[in-house]
Amino acid sequence: MKLFGKKKEPDPEVTRFDPARFEPVIRASICTGERVACMREKESGRLHELMLLRTEADLKTFCRLYQVEESAIKTVY
Repeated sequence: MKLFGKKKEPDPEVTRFDPARFEPVIRASICTGERVACMREKESGRLHELMLLRTEADLKTFCRLYQVEESAIKTVY
């Protein structure tokens, strides 16, 4: 029985971020206020979670890593 697993590698499809296939979104919880930066596939609507957003600095890091404008990110609940 393993208690600690290996850290998952990021999905290579998302790390390349093709704007024709993916759009940046923030998935937010209504109850807890937790926010997660994701890429959503335009065709299927499937979400690929990328990073937890605890502060505004995390959001700026996400925008810098994936070359996304902050105004282009939608919030889904």
